[in-house]
Amino acid sequence: MTSGLTQDDVALALDSAVGDVLAEAGIGSPPVDARTVAAANGLIVAHDNRQQARARFVRLRQRSVSTQGSILVRPEPRPERLQWAIAHEIGESRVEQIFRRLSIDPQEAGDAARERFANQLANRLLLPSAWFYRDALKYNWDLLALKVRYGTASHELIARRMLDCAPPIIMAVFDNGRLTWRRSNLPGSAPPLSPVERDCWRRASTEAIPCAGSDATCAVQAWPIHEPLWRREILRTEWQNID
Repeated sequence: MTSGLTQDDVALALDSAVGDVLAEAGIGSPPVDARTVAAANGLIVAHDNRQQARARFVRLRQRSVSTQGSILVRPEPRPERLQWAIAHEIGESRVEQIFRRLSIDPQEAGDAARERFANQLANRLLLPSAWFYRDALKYNWDLLALKVRYGTASHELIARRMLDCAPPIIMAVFDNGRLTWRRSNLPGSAPPLSPVERDCWRRASTEAIPCAGSDATCAVQAWPIHEPLWRREILRTEWQNID
């Protein structure tokens, strides 16, 4: 289905679709409120306490006539989760537009492709590429400063979005003292933790303050995201020398 497309082709189509959505909502700077975007795009956001999914896009019908699209959401303790859930359903409502931009037949795309594109559009909607990359450079990739700027996105979403940017990096997440996620934007698998990464993580974890460190190969930033019942640390490792 997408064999002739490059990652740049897909990214351009997604960013163009996000630009259209934000322009229709009259939003020109962060943070992006997904509820505002939904309303501007004629989508009703309503609560459904009984549904298992975090959110779902439906078209309610009255007297056999299709009405405007609706996003049904369940209550969430974290506002960022609700923001992303709404953004995902906005993405669902725009998937076919993205398929057309890429000359993909929606009938042949399949559910997995629809879900993948909706996820990527949601990420870009809350963290639009041009804004995010500009601000990331401005704040030297400081996760906490970017969270203040993009308040509707979670710390983890911001961290994952850094992988879409140009510098060769590894992002890692630790939960309650255990490495739970580690990804690189370079080809192949991410290497094991280096001594400088492990040192920065331990300092962020025990001292509960942002830490930084470097050696001849990489520069590391580590941020503690600590709550009363959950301790998370996020690391960003930028490679200085790549063979």
